[in-house]
Amino acid sequence: PPTPGGPPRGPRARTPPERRRRRRKKPRKMSHHVHGGKAIGAAAIAAARMVVSRTGLTPGGHQRVLRCGAIAIKKGMSMFWDHHGALHPLTILQIQQCHVIQQKVPEIDGYLALQVGSIDKKPNRAMRAETMHAAKAGVAPKRHMQEFYVTPNALLAPGTEITASHFRPGQYVDVTGISIGKGFQGGMKRHGFKGQPATHGVSRAHRSIGSIGMRKTPGRVWKGKKMPGRMGGDKITVLGLRVVSVDHVNGLIAVRGAVPGSKEKAVRVRDAIRMKHHLHNETLDLPVPTRIFGEGDAKESPPLPEVEWTSTEEWPNIFMPPEGT
Repeated sequence: PPTPGGPPRGPRARTPPERRRRRRKKPRKMSHHVHGGKAIGAAAIAAARMVVSRTGLTPGGHQRVLRCGAIAIKKGMSMFWDHHGALHPLTILQIQQCHVIQQKVPEIDGYLALQVGSIDKKPNRAMRAETMHAAKAGVAPKRHMQEFYVTPNALLAPGTEITASHFRPGQYVDVTGISIGKGFQGGMKRHGFKGQPATHGVSRAHRSIGSIGMRKTPGRVWKGKKMPGRMGGDKITVLGLRVVSVDHVNGLIAVRGAVPGSKEKAVRVRDAIRMKHHLHNETLDLPVPTRIFGEGDAKESPPLPEVEWTSTEEWPNIFMPPEGT
């Protein structure tokens, strides 16, 4: 029996408070970045990116110049060799019949943007409202329409044509398009699952995804579970594609890398929004608001060559080991 006034004994005896081990709380896992010593949540980062893409104002207070983008037609893919002999994929985009249709102003629409149209429509296939809307800008009704947020110093008058000369070789662009639809696909093609074993106990279920749930707990299938379903046909933006060449005569631009969508489909091309790409573009002195030919001071002197190529001497040599190894 315990001594009077002493601590209790036995398996159920309580440990004195001074000897108890305090459990440390595990830090809550969350997606955040550190900015100025403070943690920023994913929602705040998404909101900041939206502000930068719409107004050009960065969290640090720097005001970017947001130029108008263009609507291009994907013509196909090609390739080229750089200064070091490495092979790179190219996507050919054509900008033709691309005009500014309307200005969106804060006093009326609540934001500042430009409505751009590309590829003329046949008059007998255009509705009366489309014809009258395009006639205000002095152009034909367009097949593809997009809006681009701009800053006041990059506004363009309705009817202004945007050509391939709007972009310069060496700059970075972001391209948005609709990916090729694949229809209803299984888990192996849609998500890259390895499937079931080829032998030993598998009966005609080699490409199935297997179990999708657990036992009584939780007793359901988790939301967002990767399963068979529709694949492709999504709006995808590829960030940071470098413009390799610009054909001023035929209205072609060649970007390094792949662009979503199939041939002869319209894609949206704009200046790159990532900070490192934006800082690189600022060194190229891009034409603001755009490059216009045949209007006094806007003429290029000396005239531009038919095709401009970017220099690849500064590109990293993939055949050499990285520095410091």
